[in-house]
Amino acid sequence: MKNDAAQSIAVKRAQVEFHNFASLGEPERARRVYAEENTRRGTVIRKHREFIGELTPFLEIGANAGHSSYMLANEFGGDGFALDISADSLRYGVSLMETWGLARAPVRVAGDALNLPFRDGSLRTVFAFQMLSQFMDIEAVFLEVKRVLAPGGVFVFAEEPLRRGLSLRLYRCPYRDTMKPWERKLHDWGLLGYVVRDVIGAHQEESFGIRQNHTMELRHWDALIRKHFAEYESEIFVPQRGWGENIVGWLSKSQWTLAHRLGGTLSAMCRKAGVAAPPDSDKWETRLRCPDCGAPVRLAAEETLQCTACAYAAPNEGGVYNLLRSVDKKELYPGDRSDVIDFTLPGHEARLGTGWYSLEGVYGNKYRWIGGQATAVLQPAHRGEKRLRIRGHASEQLFEQGSKPKVTATVNGVRAGEWELDRTGLFILEADVPEVPEYQISIEVSPTWKFPPDERQLTVTLSMIRLTPRD
Repeated sequence: MKNDAAQSIAVKRAQVEFHNFASLGEPERARRVYAEENTRRGTVIRKHREFIGELTPFLEIGANAGHSSYMLANEFGGDGFALDISADSLRYGVSLMETWGLARAPVRVAGDALNLPFRDGSLRTVFAFQMLSQFMDIEAVFLEVKRVLAPGGVFVFAEEPLRRGLSLRLYRCPYRDTMKPWERKLHDWGLLGYVVRDVIGAHQEESFGIRQNHTMELRHWDALIRKHFAEYESEIFVPQRGWGENIVGWLSKSQWTLAHRLGGTLSAMCRKAGVAAPPDSDKWETRLRCPDCGAPVRLAAEETLQCTACAYAAPNEGGVYNLLRSVDKKELYPGDRSDVIDFTLPGHEARLGTGWYSLEGVYGNKYRWIGGQATAVLQPAHRGEKRLRIRGHASEQLFEQGSKPKVTATVNGVRAGEWELDRTGLFILEADVPEVPEYQISIEVSPTWKFPPDERQLTVTLSMIRLTPRD
């Protein structure tokens, strides 16, 4: 129950979708972002390397494509693991090795930060970059990290948001590339932060269904770290944009005061009590445990991790071992199932009706354009009331047609939801639907537009339609 409160299955489902989309949908953009993140993170690690000490064996949780774990393995000479809830995102790491010319790789494991598939005290360092704020109960993650750390081990987390004191908290704002003109102007002047609810950009993750925990002030982080770790070092980064925030910087006498007023991010290196000892084994699999029963696992000849006490098994699938709990794995990786139309999977077209154009895009971001209306059929895989979830993308051309874009979803002849789109880019639409044996879905969008010489009537692109439990 505690783990469900810290992060629901609905949020985990959204994270899998988002990491696949963000990592695989725009590979060139993703590689550029990953390189920039590694530069920042590498700088923090080097600055505190004496405190951190030996890295091996390390674990990065929330690793996404594993790009920072590749940095730890190649630039810092560490041996360890990259863990993320998205197995597909971790598989993308192979392309990073090829593009960046890397020689060493971490062991890649799909897993849950709230149920780490590692033995007690089995790791020397644990890293977490920009991921703790995705848990409603951050202390639950701290407890898991402390469990798997060896005595004297170090937990390094970075780029975690600090709650801003000076804000009216009126609404969530997207990243700059999808801001409206007035938002960009306020952003450049350093005034936008005074009206947004929390971190600029949180709108994108929230719209995907990822819940953000931006309640932690600097004093809250300090108290949490001191409760679970013997000592720590930290860094505070407070960006100041334009004259609106520079004024506060001039009036603040300390970095703590500035962070309280304007927010920012925190990086911390936290040492667990005890004396560090040499690793007890060179075999990486001996550090793992079964996510279902907690027993040790062994590496079978077929490159499969097999639990020594129960029937749990995790084969090597494209270089990744999926060590999520069995119940979570079934829900988060449904495959070609009757209640999901995932445009990245072959066979999805069997559940499409009329109104769809040909498949386009790259893996992780496969989509189809639709005109004014498109239909599809879904059948529930489990009993219970459902929520219809539609993922798509709205282009700038849609907003240039003179009327506000509108999307309507009808299920079995009954209107399930109607939405007005107010921004270009990614959108997620959800509507509760009753429990029935079959869902005849119609999606209508207006206005339509053309892009000559293409004669098709276009509206939006859609990349996933699915039924989810009402959780």
